[in-house]
Amino acid sequence: MEPMVIDIKNLVFSYEKSLVLKELSFSVQKNSFFIIIGPNGSGKSTLLKVISGLLKPKTGQVNIFGIPIKNYSRKSLAKIMALVPQMVSVDFPFTVLDAVLMGRAPHLGVFGLEQAIDINIARQALEFTGVEFLAHRKMNQLSGGEQQRVFIARAICQEPKIILLDEPTASLDLAHQIRVMDLMEKLKIEKEITVVMVSHDVNLASMYGDNLLLLKAGKIVNIGPPNEVINFKTLEETYGCTLLVDESPLGKYPRITLVPKKYLSSTD
Repeated sequence: MEPMVIDIKNLVFSYEKSLVLKELSFSVQKNSFFIIIGPNGSGKSTLLKVISGLLKPKTGQVNIFGIPIKNYSRKSLAKIMALVPQMVSVDFPFTVLDAVLMGRAPHLGVFGLEQAIDINIARQALEFTGVEFLAHRKMNQLSGGEQQRVFIARAICQEPKIILLDEPTASLDLAHQIRVMDLMEKLKIEKEITVVMVSHDVNLASMYGDNLLLLKAGKIVNIGPPNEVINFKTLEETYGCTLLVDESPLGKYPRITLVPKKYLSSTD
């Protein structure tokens, strides 16, 4: 039986004396779109960093393709897993093509020099993300949505089997949010890449996620397909706000509507 792409067992993580993740156990299937949701401070970004190997758990185990993550070198892990962090500095004067070529680093030889094949892979990644026309523009001249797609192109350029993304749609307008999410779906289908994403947007997670992991205060509240994880009772208890959950007119997945106080019926 083929091992899970990611398998987490009894994971505990803390920053000094502050316990952030508490006895988490779950798995991520191959070629799936797995989205981690939950309120601010629930441990979503920390969990992604632990999965990526940037942070080491206090106890428990992270297995990647059945192998403990501690058994991978940084280079060997980078060949199968790429991370797109939430905040990336763009103060450097590199061109878009140069920035994307950085994704080839795990595959370069001892001298770290790109060959024609590396440049070709970088250009294919730019084309796949729809920003090939920006190849010779400077990174600090791009819009937020363009920058995000370039960072995704850099991740694709690593030729990974897993891509991790930390809130890639944060601060993007609606059109760019959909472009990024459609791009992740395209990665899953056309390149058979397993996508693991942290998102604060429950509606986007519901529309795109094959499976959702709902966290609160470092614990798993629920895990499974959107129609099993997203319901009125669970979300109100987790987020502590009034909302409505119904079926989206676009398909058989839940739609969440926040209910502001001014629309609540008075009981007086």
